[in-house]
Amino acid sequence: MSTAASSDDLPDLSPRHVVAVVAFDRISPFHLSVPCVVFGEDRQGGGVPSFDFRVCAAETGALATTAGFSIAVTHGLEALADAHTIIVPSWRDPDEMPPAALLDALRAAHARGALLVGLCLGAFVLAAAGILDGRPASTHWAWADDFARRYPRVRLDPDVLYVDDGDVLTSAGTAAGLDCCLHVLRKICGTRAANHVARRLVVSPHRQGGQAQYVQQPMPPNPRGDRLSALLDWVSSNLAAPHTLDTLAARALMSRRTFTRRFRLATGTTVGAWLLAQRLARAQQLLESTEESVETIATSAGFGSAASLRQHFADAFRTSPSAWRREFRGD
Repeated sequence: MSTAASSDDLPDLSPRHVVAVVAFDRISPFHLSVPCVVFGEDRQGGGVPSFDFRVCAAETGALATTAGFSIAVTHGLEALADAHTIIVPSWRDPDEMPPAALLDALRAAHARGALLVGLCLGAFVLAAAGILDGRPASTHWAWADDFARRYPRVRLDPDVLYVDDGDVLTSAGTAAGLDCCLHVLRKICGTRAANHVARRLVVSPHRQGGQAQYVQQPMPPNPRGDRLSALLDWVSSNLAAPHTLDTLAARALMSRRTFTRRFRLATGTTVGAWLLAQRLARAQQLLESTEESVETIATSAGFGSAASLRQHFADAFRTSPSAWRREFRGD
């Protein structure tokens, strides 16, 4: 069966949604590439609309990168004037105040209702513009203390991958920028488009967890076919069943103590926290892609009751399942 979408399946973004990315001298090529690969490539065959995508800069001439090559940017800051979404993919130095012209352009865009996104150290730029005052935000954990000292009016959360505060989003460092951009794509175009792009990039459409688990040590290798890996796959496919630490340890043929230790090493979290994250992700997927009732979804995802699902949804996302469905499906 063909998975190609007809033109009728594409979200209506006419006139085309304008996505502008702010480049600068001494930019990291990876940070710049993240919004480019999510929004700048033609994927209409997968149900993703074509964006009016622009890379702009406050500086003129060739821009140096941290990788030793330079890039040419054809747009100046005037490209931000009518952009619907503006992404600041990082910043070269937290000690350096961004150009006044850039800060003024971001303030003007925010005032007219544009969606602003600060990835990694890009949060420093939005904070310097005063856009994050009184709002929750995140940035790379290694610069979190510095950020908190510089911008005490911002409600910094250094333990999450990204923060969605409606018309302003910020993310943790490096790969978390990709998580955030996929989330922005999801907000704009819906789950189908975001899932298609994630599959093409071979990443998870929605990565559960926070950046705190990456501070001390990276996740150790987990070879394909490993008992624990197989167990996690099985649980993810059987979330409606009741699961406890003891039943999972028994299924993995491990003692409770060994299973607990290996589970934390592999996932960076506890069994309870991991199960909750998987069930929330499953509930999100069902809310976005089916017409099933909240009660049915609660059972399918393993929450047992709609009341339990609503409580966990409120705790995790500060919204209700019904509101989540309306937001991501445009109901």
